[in-house]
Amino acid sequence: MNSEPTTLLQGTLDLLILKSLVVGEMHGLGISRRIQQITGGTFVVKPGSLFPALHRMEEEGWISSFWGDSKNNRRAKYYRLTSPGRKQLEVETKRWGRISWAIAQALEAS
Repeated sequence: MNSEPTTLLQGTLDLLILKSLVVGEMHGLGISRRIQQITGGTFVVKPGSLFPALHRMEEEGWISSFWGDSKNNRRAKYYRLTSPGRKQLEVETKRWGRISWAIAQALEAS
């Protein structure tokens, strides 16, 4: 297996962020680490991709944010999943299921 981080497919980042926030509120670096953890290190999300996505998702109403202190007493913006965000997670999870099924079918046919 390739040990190099993989570039995220467009649309996958939303699913990974929403999935990360199911466990509770966290700041941007925590979300990035959680994504790396849940994907077994396959995906590494850099700030240049993460923060625009968080901002867009907050505008959509899928997440909300607040300022707080991190474990090392630094000011950090924390994000939490909203009720519409939980619904969107269901939508994204179903979409990903259809995509992965289609990919599996295509690979079997080849």
